Amino acid sequence: MKQGIFITAEGPDGAGKTTVLQKTCELLESQGHDVLLTREPGGISISEQIRHVILNKQNTEMDGRTEALLYAAARRQHLVERVKPAIEQGKIVLCDRFIDSSLAYQGHARGLGIDEVYRINQFAIEGFLPDATFYFDIEPEEGLKRIQKSGDREVNRLDLEKLEFHKKVREGYFLVMKKDPLRFHIIDARKQLESVLEETKNKMLEIISRKLQ
Repeated sequence: MKQGIFITAEGPDGAGKTTVLQKTCELLESQGHDVLLTREPGGISISEQIRHVILNKQNTEMDGRTEALLYAAARRQHLVERVKPAIEQGKIVLCDRFIDSSLAYQGHARGLGIDEVYRINQFAIEGFLPDATFYFDIEPEEGLKRIQKSGDREVNRLDLEKLEFHKKVREGYFLVMKKDPLRFHIIDARKQLESVLEETKNKMLEIISRKLQ
C-alpha cells in the first residue's frame, strides 16, 4: 500500500482557509481520492477538549507558554491517533492548521521565539512535517472584518486579540516560510472565493499527482 499525503492549510484569522479546504476535500473525493479532512487543535476527543480550554474566551489569564504547550499536546495526540494512521492507510490528509500556526502565533506574535516553540513541537511531532502547506494570505484588517461579518464562524479567544497581535501573526508566517520555502504554496486569499478555490485545487492536484507517481 502506498503511503498517503499530508497537506496542511495555514493563514491569519479570517483568511477563509477552512471553507476552501472543505470544498477542496469534496472535489478530491468526487474524483475518487480517499480523503481525511481534520483540524487543529482538535480532530479527536482529547484534542477537542484541549481546544476548548485554549480558545475559551473566559481564559484571558492564560500564559503564553501554557498556550504553546497546550497546542503541542493537542497536536501530539491528534497526530498519533488520527493523522499518522490515515497516512499509513494511504489517505490524503487535509489538516486545517499544524505546527506553523504555533510558530507564527505563539512563537512570533506572543514573543516566545520561533525556534523555542519549534523545539517544544519537535518533542510532539518527532520531525513529522507536511508534504505541502498552503498559506492563505490576507491583511489582518480584512480578515477581522470577515470574521465580524460572518454569523456562523466560531469567534474564539485569539480572534479577540488586538490588531497588532494579528499583524505579528502574519509577519510570523512570512518568517516561518523563509525557513522552509519549498514546502509552502502562497495563495492570495483576498480574491473571490471561486478564484481562491480554483488556484488551490490546481496546485493541490499537481502535488498529489507528483506524490503518487
